[in-house]
Amino acid sequence: MSRIALVTGGVSGIGAATSTLLQKSGFTVAANYFGNDEEAKAFSKETGIPVYSWNVADFAASQAGVAQVVADFGPVDVLINNAGITRDGTLHKMTEEQWRSVIDVDLSGCFNMCRAVIEGMRERRFGRIVNISSVNGLSGQFGQTNYAAAKAGVIGFSKALALEGAARNITVNAIAPGYTDTEMVAAVPEQAMQGILSGVPIGRLGHPEEIARGVLYLVADEAGFITGTTLSINGGKYMA
Repeated sequence: MSRIALVTGGVSGIGAATSTLLQKSGFTVAANYFGNDEEAKAFSKETGIPVYSWNVADFAASQAGVAQVVADFGPVDVLINNAGITRDGTLHKMTEEQWRSVIDVDLSGCFNMCRAVIEGMRERRFGRIVNISSVNGLSGQFGQTNYAAAKAGVIGFSKALALEGAARNITVNAIAPGYTDTEMVAAVPEQAMQGILSGVPIGRLGHPEEIARGVLYLVADEAGFITGTTLSINGGKYMA
């Protein structure tokens, strides 16, 4: 029987590449999304991957969403927390809404989703959790105090949960992608993007499929000795 994998933000960008690669690798995949029904329907039609709509920032909705996935396919073995947003602005101009919305989705979303699956994983003594952080959670970035704080928090969260899950064969790791060719990055002004690319030794944006390959590596049954790590896939932009 194939492992059941749930990917949040799983119908576009890194999430879509991850959902698709996991499916091709033999996993039964469910993809979460929130907000763009037409995009989700098109993704599901193209790939055959079922899609589920809920806001990961909502604790109750996350509990209900996971329960529906479990009812449809069985217990979740693999969780990929990929859903994320940006609301950029320098701190002296940042609104409370900009701060809270990013923290709620990018960081609290990890708590909400992990909380919804962790008890089952502990009971079954197996689980693979990968939380998508960011290079900017490691290095910081001008105009992104909210995003950098959330993504740095994801790394600390992952390390702590890795310690809690280790004795029950639950691994928890983070991936910190660099600037990747997604809709989120496409919104960066061209002049700013040129500055970013000048700081990437490889000299280009990452491809979503390259991040997905890292996810596949970490969620394999054979990856049970890898936990509490942060895998940087950033073209050399930041070397910890």
